[in-house]
Amino acid sequence: MSTEPQAGGPPGAGAQPEAAHTAPPGARPGAVLPQPPGGERSVTVGAANHAPVTTGDHSPITAVTVGSLPPVADVPPAAGPVGLDAQARQFVGRTRELAVLEQALSGGRGAVVQAVHGLGGIGKSALAAQYVALHAREFTQVVWLTAEDGAGVEAGLRRLAIALEPQLDRFLSSEALAERAVAWLAAHDGWLLVLDNVTAMRDISALLERLGGGGGRFLATSRRAVGWQRIGATPVRLDVLAPDEALALLGRTVGAAAQTLDGGDELCAQLGHLPLAIVQAGGYIAQNGLTARAYLALLAEQSAHLYATGDEDTDPGRTIARTWRLILDRLAADDPLPGRILRVLAWFAPDGIPAGLLNGLAPQPGLGEALGKLAAYNMLTRGGDPEEPLLAVHRLVQAVSRTSDPADPHRTPELVDEARARATRLLIDAAPRQPGSPATWPVWRRLLPHVLALADHTSPETDTLTTCRLLGLTGEFLQDQGDLPRAIDQLSRTYDSDRRLQGADSPSTMISLNNLALAHEGAGHLQRAIELHERNLADRLRILGPDHPNTLTSRNNLGYTYREAGDLDRALPLLEQNLEDRLRILGPDHANTLVSRNNLALAYRSAGDLDRSIALHEHNLAERVRVLGPDHPNTLGSRTNLADAYHAKRDLDRAIPQHEQLVADSERVLGPDHPTTLIARNNLATAYRSAGQVDRALAMHEQILAARLRILGPDHPNTLNSRNNLASTVRATGDVARAAALFEPLLADVERALGADHPQTRTVRDNLDSARRRLADLARRAQDPPA
Repeated sequence: MSTEPQAGGPPGAGAQPEAAHTAPPGARPGAVLPQPPGGERSVTVGAANHAPVTTGDHSPITAVTVGSLPPVADVPPAAGPVGLDAQARQFVGRTRELAVLEQALSGGRGAVVQAVHGLGGIGKSALAAQYVALHAREFTQVVWLTAEDGAGVEAGLRRLAIALEPQLDRFLSSEALAERAVAWLAAHDGWLLVLDNVTAMRDISALLERLGGGGGRFLATSRRAVGWQRIGATPVRLDVLAPDEALALLGRTVGAAAQTLDGGDELCAQLGHLPLAIVQAGGYIAQNGLTARAYLALLAEQSAHLYATGDEDTDPGRTIARTWRLILDRLAADDPLPGRILRVLAWFAPDGIPAGLLNGLAPQPGLGEALGKLAAYNMLTRGGDPEEPLLAVHRLVQAVSRTSDPADPHRTPELVDEARARATRLLIDAAPRQPGSPATWPVWRRLLPHVLALADHTSPETDTLTTCRLLGLTGEFLQDQGDLPRAIDQLSRTYDSDRRLQGADSPSTMISLNNLALAHEGAGHLQRAIELHERNLADRLRILGPDHPNTLTSRNNLGYTYREAGDLDRALPLLEQNLEDRLRILGPDHANTLVSRNNLALAYRSAGDLDRSIALHEHNLAERVRVLGPDHPNTLGSRTNLADAYHAKRDLDRAIPQHEQLVADSERVLGPDHPTTLIARNNLATAYRSAGQVDRALAMHEQILAARLRILGPDHPNTLNSRNNLASTVRATGDVARAAALFEPLLADVERALGADHPQTRTVRDNLDSARRRLADLARRAQDPPA
């Protein structure tokens, strides 16, 4: 080893030659120790290693040994926490989590490791710093180590050694300083060691082994959710802030007038109540003189820029975009699949994602292992039934993951486009093809939030034929469920995208137009439905000809809508002609021929021609029994319509037995909860009321309403109809006040769900007006009794 000559002696003396020695480990050429004036001192660093050093007054030190340093047990603690960033951290809430830390770390003896884990940016470090601020005096020493890697741990230990004995920095090596700190911790009790942003368990376990258990407490923060049991740690998962806490954090960060926070609730929700994102947005708002609402608008247009930008004091490495990129860098080094999964999940709803939906991405066990890696870093969470696990991703992680950024290798435009297409394909592959069948409803209900999220997150300009197919099926399901506004939204987009991609004359486009017209009809938008049906019929006549089955379907649907709108002068001739044409083209046994006869019979009933209506229904029922069998759902539908026609004619002696038998058969064939069975029970209850069996009808309507609320939900048209029928039956018992009290909230609900002009809304409004008039009449009679 090379050595350098050293100058020694008192000031003004000539240079004295001195023998060169091998520099011992831990010694630095030129290092000095504080010395008393004059004289000479020997300080041992190692038993067999010596090196010359000089004091500040040039008095020589001939040897340095650790053995001559004060015993670490005698070294007092430093003044105040060591290594804690002095920068003020904005902090709100977290009462429960602070209580957990207090219970785990305060008091007692022995090496206790408490871990706080969560998504990057969730506020783990801020929570630990707040705990230290509240409880530092309860510990003999608080030490904060940045524990992202082993080098960070060693650097923190060196800081501790220097804080305890400042003079050691002048002559001990980095390694010796770290070991001196470890020795001090091992020799003392009652300290708290904060290990911030732990990445690898081995860094903590190695430190614990070096301490030999120690006599203090450990508080670790980490993005890792797993592995803590290996070191005996108790993990606590940190979640996002409550809405009111998030708004309070935004207010503290902005530090401005209340009007600046206009839209703050919406902004916090958009940012998923994530502390780092809120602080980053607040800094930007304050620096640029914006309001929260203005930031929201900018976020919609420039999301990639804002995810990577705060104010001038924002560390570029601590932005939302950068925080999660570091994790993906680490994961992608071994396997690109976790990043691909995260980009696909970004297009779904944040919660309740069926894990099985991702089966098309990769085979097992690779897919499960990739999900495990994302869960280990809190990039997603897993829950639900082990047989049908569900995934959840923070909404801001999703937002960043689907925002393209050419500078981010995990979010290039090509990768984001690929993920959107893959998410669409996974959903269409999982979607049942018969959305009107109750057997498919459980699957559809699980998928629906994710299809709607995909639609919300994408632009119609990016729609493909796969998107059109998916949204078309979704619109049909929503229509069948009575969610008509959202059904119309999806079917309108399907039609527009089909027309853009395939042209107005494409068979697929004409089907989309037909389905959109049916949805408007169901919503009571009868004039709009008529316009669309007329357009569709004209297109099919021009392209397919008058005898094509699809043309006949358009004529049938237009005639039916004319009847719904009360335009029987146009409905009857069209439906009569359509029945003749279907008999001629399709034959008497075709299912669509039977539909035409059914719809014509309904039109005759609307026109008041009950005899003709009953005759056609009886004929159609006989044909359906012959062609389809007695238990086919369409046969049961014919029996319902015939019984209703008997009821309309006040022939209750035939109507009630028909309804009773129909209920029994529907329950046997379809089950008690099938929508068709509930329709049959509803019609029977209504017939009982007409026959004067009001108590029996009331009990049935209450049961039907409960079932429809459970099966169809509160906003389905059939559920709303059950509420109307129940209120009407209550009125028939003579309790007009209770009936009015039922009609009032019902009117508000049907207006919200179906619109002010829907026929069902008009019916409820008329019933409420009638009940109010009756109440007013009764009140007048009570005040003015007859003489």
